[in-house]
Amino acid sequence: FCLMIRRPPRSTLDRSSAASDVYKRQVHGDLNKMMKEGEKNEKVLLMGRRFSGKTSMRSIIFANFHAKDTIKFGFTMEVQSSKVKFLGNLYLNLWDCGGQDLFMEQYFGTLREHIFKDTAVLIYVFDVGSKDVEGDMRNYENSIKALQEFSKGAKVFVLVHKMDIIGEKDKMKVFEEKRALITAKSGEFKVEMFKTSIWDETLYQAWSKIAHFLIPKIDKIETGLNELCTLCATDELVLFEKSTFLEICHIEEKTHKDPHRFEKISNIIKQFKLSLISTNYQFEEMMVKNSKFRAYLFDFTKSSYLMVVISNKDVEETALKMNIDALKPYYEKIISGTTQVLSHIISF
Repeated sequence: FCLMIRRPPRSTLDRSSAASDVYKRQVHGDLNKMMKEGEKNEKVLLMGRRFSGKTSMRSIIFANFHAKDTIKFGFTMEVQSSKVKFLGNLYLNLWDCGGQDLFMEQYFGTLREHIFKDTAVLIYVFDVGSKDVEGDMRNYENSIKALQEFSKGAKVFVLVHKMDIIGEKDKMKVFEEKRALITAKSGEFKVEMFKTSIWDETLYQAWSKIAHFLIPKIDKIETGLNELCTLCATDELVLFEKSTFLEICHIEEKTHKDPHRFEKISNIIKQFKLSLISTNYQFEEMMVKNSKFRAYLFDFTKSSYLMVVISNKDVEETALKMNIDALKPYYEKIISGTTQVLSHIISF
């Protein structure tokens, strides 16, 4: 096991904190200002009734909070909007909508068009332990109707949250019961549903799927990874977004028995990165090696990490790194949407 961490320049040490990291990545204010040329701007609504866990999951994914620290959060007042730089030139206009009944009435009434117009994604969060199921479903149905009116092309994701309070043997039954109720109220939208908790990798699984949907030209990124995987004789390649550590996409040449391994890796590495904050060091790269395989995690582009898994002992580490380095300029361009031709891969 080999781990590389880097100490930042002395001038930046006083800024190495969770709070400063949040403000480096978020730009608050008027989200209707003109975007710079080339930037892709997507409006994401995060909705659900109060105490469903919306703000906690947003803070864990985008603001680098530990799950244990979100217990102190109060409820969200009205709408908290933030512009989050995600990958390349993709920006998320994330609207965290307070879930008090008074606010909900405003969303479906006087603020209906303002809230739901030009929405790319609706993420609706249900508290699996809620006692007012009828009220939960009524608010969800109203959200769907408003979305149908103002953003017919939007994608809907539903997170059945706080699943950690349900016993392991009952989780699937409870989730399927919720799925049936939600599907019946979803109208014409084809909804993707996930069972989630802030205490395990399920949160990263759900948000990785959402991120994958939002990223433009994802097919070109996957095509490039597929060619690299073949040329470098690797078992698997996984692309992670740098700040959130959400899985963007992956290519595998060999099947693996654990379908949730990427979310587990996201959770583990994210927690490790958070533990470095107090030390004034920054995560750079990692290698795990045993008799069966080698796994490398490289700093890839300005906004991504690349994980490479190899079982072929004939593949030299130096040659692998040369290929990865040769591909970096291409990916910097394709992620920012400025190139369409793959021309930087070197074959062994």
